[in-house]
Parts: sequence; structure tokens; C-alpha cells
Amino acid sequence: MLARRRAGLRSGITLSSRLRRWTVRGRGTAMDERPDWARRMVEERAARDWSQADAVRALMVRLPDDQVVSEQDLLRQWKRWEAGDAQPVKYKSAIAQTFGTTTGAFFPERSRRDGRAEILQVSGMDTVDIIARLRASDVDVATLDALRITADRLCCEYAYLPADQLLLEGKAWLARVVGLQHQRVSLAQHREIIALAGKLSLLVGCVEYDSGRPRDAEATRQAALMLGQEAGELSVQGWAHEMRAWFALTRGDYRGVIAASEAGIAVAPTEGVAAQLYAQQAKAWARLGDRSQTEVALDKGRQILELLPYPENIENHFVVDPAKYDFYRMDAYRKSGENRLAEQLANEVIRAGTDFDGTERSPMRIAEARVTLGVVAAREGDLDTALTYGERALTGERKSLPSLAMVAADLGQALQTHYGHASEAQEFVTHLRELRGGQ
Repeated sequence: MLARRRAGLRSGITLSSRLRRWTVRGRGTAMDERPDWARRMVEERAARDWSQADAVRALMVRLPDDQVVSEQDLLRQWKRWEAGDAQPVKYKSAIAQTFGTTTGAFFPERSRRDGRAEILQVSGMDTVDIIARLRASDVDVATLDALRITADRLCCEYAYLPADQLLLEGKAWLARVVGLQHQRVSLAQHREIIALAGKLSLLVGCVEYDSGRPRDAEATRQAALMLGQEAGELSVQGWAHEMRAWFALTRGDYRGVIAASEAGIAVAPTEGVAAQLYAQQAKAWARLGDRSQTEVALDKGRQILELLPYPENIENHFVVDPAKYDFYRMDAYRKSGENRLAEQLANEVIRAGTDFDGTERSPMRIAEARVTLGVVAAREGDLDTALTYGERALTGERKSLPSLAMVAADLGQALQTHYGHASEAQEFVTHLRELRGGQ
């Protein structure tokens, strides 16, 4: 039965009615021509069972003192905003805060860069030219610029490039950068080389962990931490601690997650990575069953992102783009049993990670969002939809095995609880156990 269902998924035949509705609605077709933020205002409000007047009252308590407006006037504006007839220009931040997310996530600024094209534009060199320059006796500014952009490009490819290919390329560039230490470089150049080596080590460590190689990943993470300390790069150090928190989370060591996050926040309290560290704390608190601490951690991370400028390149894995915070909130709400909020955020994650032509720019985030939709469906008594979402999540080519297995365990638990005697559910649970055993 499960094999037939998977065959249907590959051919595009087996889609539940709910999934078909997303396929049409989620990519912004003519069915709903309002701006995404207007549609989201309606969906966020509905997920909380708020009337428009309820939403306006929640918004008013978050307005700064210099924005004095009557409830009646604001309600009229709210109706225009939801209809997409006007933009809430000076209210954007307060609206995002009302729904617990960031301004950049609710009102996104799209920014994508072609890393390979940028290398040529900035330095005039392609990969072959860079490698040839690296063999020279000294290193010039253009070569370092090209290396920096190459590292950035690799970090952007993390989301979709096959893990084995990215690991091979990442290690090759790391070896080249490390080799520069033995050439004639200035003190400033030496520091930049060490920092680049640290960033590439972070990337390699993440891919190693995705590929089910935790020991290699931990050794690489420690190397990245030491390189970050040597270069004085707070961001690299913070991400090394974040990786430790991530590793602990997938192992079920939730107190370890909190400790690692606190260490990273202490090192890089104002860097973007601090927001992700708070998000990892929120995930841990949610799994420990502490709803209050979960909300506190999520709000602290949101506040950090609100203070930072919108990222120049949101594709970089080591940049916390505002939309990513919805991804973390989705996880926390799923664990807390907030089904409607988790479902609404899962749909946002899928929309944000999908281009208009249907290309998935963030397949790993989307996979976890589909698991979340499967969990909600299972809890609501829809076995067919739950299995459909779960199987789609597991069939993606680019995946982080530890993270996906951890999240998919929630679906397995929901299936066991609600459909313990259904053969299809038990077959899927067996598949999940095989996935966890193969890490």
C-alpha cells in the first residue's frame, strides 16, 4: 500500500484535496490576487479565532505612543489592508509583532544573488582563475574577494545542492584557503583567511551532520570555533555554538541545547546568529513542555531580528532571514499542540520557500513544513492527508537526516496515537524507524 502511494506521489497523481488547494492557492494564482501580506493578515487572524475588531485591539496595545488613532478609524484601515486596497506603511512592525513574527517575514524584501556571476563581476575571475592565483607566491585583494564570494556562494547552495556534491566542493575550497596561510600575506589578510576557513568549516560540518556523520561534524565544528576565536570573528563563534545546540536538539539533549545557546548568545549577543540561538532554545523549551519559556525565547529572537537591517543575501545558510523565524515558530507551535497556528505557519514556510514557477528554493524547510501539516492532519482525524504530507516530506533529494527524522517522529507519534491499528500508518511508522536507524 505504501509503495503504491509513493508511486502515485512520484507521478503526481496522489494528492489530497487539502494539498491540491495549496498547490493552486499557495503560489499566488488568480484565485487570490491580493498581496501576500494582506492574505496573511486574514490567515493569521483566523488561526487565532479573532474578529477584525479583536485584531485591531491587539494591534493598538503595540503601537508606539506617537501613533494615536481611534479603534474605529483603525478598524476601517484594517479592513482596507485585508482587502489589499492599501498598505499599512507605518504599522508594518506593529502588525508583525501582533502576530509574533518579524517585519521582514510579514512584509518580505526579496533578494537573490547569483554567486558565480558576482565572482566574475567583482574580481574578473572564474574558478579556474582563482585556483591559479592561489598558487602564486602572494595573495592580492582581488583573489581574497573572489574567495569570500565563493564561500558565500557555497553557503547559498547548502539549501538545495546534493549533500555529497556540496561536501566534496566545500572540503576542496577549505583546503585551498587553509593552504594560503603558508604564503606571503599581511596580518589583515591572514585574519581574513582564518575567518574564511572558519566559515567554510561551519558549512562542511553542517553537511557532514546532514549526511549522518556526527563524529566528523563535531570535530569540524570544534575546528570552526577555534578558527573563529583566532580570527576574532564573533559570528563564526556564534554559529559554532549554534551547531552544538542543533546537534544536541536532534539527540534529545534539550538541556544541552539551552546551555549551548546561552554560550553562543554570550559570545555574539547582537549578531544575527543570536536570533537562531534563541530559536533553538525555544525548540528545546517546547519539547520540555514549558510554554512560557518557549514564548520568551521566541520573542527575544524576534526582537533581535527587528533591530537588524534586512539581509543583503537571504539565501546564505548562515544568515538568519526573517522568514526563517516563521519556520522556527512553526516547530515550537507544533510541539506545543497549537495546531491552527502551526498549520498556518507551515503554509507560510512553503509559500516563502517556493518560487512562482513551483521551484522549491528551501526544500529542507518545506519538508519539515509538510511534516507539520501531516501532524495537524493526523491530530484532526485525516489519515490520508497525514500520510500524503509525510511521504512527500521524506522523498525529497536534499534533506538533513537528523533534523527530518526528529521532526518526522512527531508524525509517527501522532499516527501511533490516533491510528495504532491502521496498517498504512504502521507501515509509515516502520519507515520512520528505518530513517532514524540509518543516520
